[in-house]
Amino acid sequence: MTPNTNEERNRGPAGTAGSLLQPFARHLPILAGIAIVSIVGASLSPFFLTEANLRNIVITGSVVSVLAVGQFIVIVTAGIDLSVGAVAALATVVSAVLMSHDVSPLIAIAVTLAVCGLAGAINGFLVIHAGITPFIATLGMLGIAQGFAYLIQNGTFIVIDNRWFIGFFSGETGGLPNQVIIFVVIMAVFGAIMRWTAFGRQLYAIGGNAEAARLSGLPVKKNVVAAYSISGLLAGIAGLMLAAQLGEGSSLLGQGLELDAIAAAVVGGASLFGGLGTPVSAVIGGLLIGTISNIMNLRGIAAEPQLIIKGALILLAVYLTSGRGGDVRRRLQGLLGSVQPGRPPQNGSGPGSGAPLSAREQVATSADASDRDDSERVASGSEKSERAGSPPA
Repeated sequence: MTPNTNEERNRGPAGTAGSLLQPFARHLPILAGIAIVSIVGASLSPFFLTEANLRNIVITGSVVSVLAVGQFIVIVTAGIDLSVGAVAALATVVSAVLMSHDVSPLIAIAVTLAVCGLAGAINGFLVIHAGITPFIATLGMLGIAQGFAYLIQNGTFIVIDNRWFIGFFSGETGGLPNQVIIFVVIMAVFGAIMRWTAFGRQLYAIGGNAEAARLSGLPVKKNVVAAYSISGLLAGIAGLMLAAQLGEGSSLLGQGLELDAIAAAVVGGASLFGGLGTPVSAVIGGLLIGTISNIMNLRGIAAEPQLIIKGALILLAVYLTSGRGGDVRRRLQGLLGSVQPGRPPQNGSGPGSGAPLSAREQVATSADASDRDDSERVASGSEKSERAGSPPA
C-alpha cells in the first residue's frame, strides 16, 4: 500500500531522518552563509583558521549574539530597539562605578540589570501607551542612556578589578569560555520560550497582525512592554560581559552594537515586518556578523568601511525577508533543502499538532480563517445577487 499521510510516510527510515533533521534544516541558509564566509576568510588570511582567532570570533560574537536575541524578541513584534548599544554601555558604567565603591559584585549585577530592564520597559511604555513609533522611542532612549553613562563616569574610564566579576563573565568553565556558555544558555532559554510557551506564540501573533491579536483577547500591550523589557535586560547582560572582557566601564563601549544586533537578527531570518525568525537564527546571525567583522579586521579594513558593509548586509537581508525578495529567498531555501524559518511550530502545540488549544489560542488561530470566510461570504452573496437580478436568457 502507498502511504497517504505525512505520518505514514515519516514512519520509514527516510521520514524519520527527515523529521530529525528538520530543526536543523531551517537554519541551513545562514549556516551555509557562515561556511562560505569562512572559506573566504581562510583564503584572505592565513591567521583566520588558527585556534586563537576562532576562539576570538566566538568570544567577540557572544556579546552580539546576546544582543541579537533581545533584538529579535522586539523585532518579532514588528518593533525595533535602537538603544541596546547605549544600554549595554550604561551597564558597563553602572557596574564599574558600584564595584569601585566596594559594592558586592552580586549587588552590582542586580542593580545594573534592574536599570537596564527599566530602560527597556520605558521603551515599551513609550511605544504602547504614548503611541510613539519604536524607531523614535528607542532612538530617544539611546541618547538618554548615553548621556547618563557619560555623566556617571564623569568623563573618565572606570577600571574594573574585581576578580570574581571578571572570572564569572569572561573566565572559563571546563575549558569553555564563560561568554559562550552564557549566550548558549540564553539562546536555549528563549528558543524554548518562543517555541513552546503561550507568551512566545502570542509574540508571533502580535507581529503577524497586532490588531487581530488584540481583538482575539491577547494581552498585546503587556506583551510588547515585556518584549522591550527583555531586550533591555539582555542588553545589560551583554554590557556586563563586555565590561568583564575589557576590564573597564565606559560610555563609548557600546557604540555600533545596535547595528550589529539588528544585522544579526535580520540576517538570521527575522523580518522587520514582524512574525518571523527564531532566537537560534539570531544567534547564528550574530556569529556570522562576528566572523565578517573578524575578517575585515584581519585585512586591516577601517571602521567606516565596515559600517558600509554591515549596512549593505541589513539591506540585503531585509530585501530577502520582504515580499518582493521572498521568491529569491524561497528559491535559495529550496536549493538548500530548507524550510521557512521562524513560524510558530506545528508540533507539540498549536494548529495542526493534534494537541488541544486553549480558548484564547483557538480564537487567535482562527482569526485569519474568519476573515477569509467573511470575504468568501461577501463574494458568494454578490454572485447570488447578480444571478437573481439578471434577466433570464
